[in-house]
Amino acid sequence: MHLRLSDQELATLVEMVSLAANVASWNQKETANDQVSAFEILESKILEKAGHSGLGDWIEFDEESQRFRVKPEREEQLFYHECYDEFRNESFWDELAVRLADRDLARAIGMKEWEALSEEDRRTRTVAWEKRYWEEFSKRGVERVVVVTPPGEG
Repeated sequence: MHLRLSDQELATLVEMVSLAANVASWNQKETANDQVSAFEILESKILEKAGHSGLGDWIEFDEESQRFRVKPEREEQLFYHECYDEFRNESFWDELAVRLADRDLARAIGMKEWEALSEEDRRTRTVAWEKRYWEEFSKRGVERVVVVTPPGEG
């Protein structure tokens, strides 16, 4: 297969595969190792070709991982880096709000009843809690989040 890409399209492709490989690298399941590796291998192959096709100032070979990568100082300037940071940030706050709302629901109705609910039913019943947590985190971040250690545990 041969692709003809403009310089801008090649730059976009480099960003896309790097974003995909970065997101895939967060998958820590043992069953995902082969697919994560496939993403990283393809990323390296595309970056190597891009480095020889006009993006040499973007790409370097990393001796430690034995793969090509976008230079860290360049990466910080690229759109995919902004997308990746935003994805991680939003995922964190979303997951935190959902988990805390689930915890509140389980405490309110009991663990047995909570376990009997489908994921869709849980989300429906936790909307108000999730909204409250989102509002809190949007205004204050983790400023007012505390861990309360039960008596006798420390």
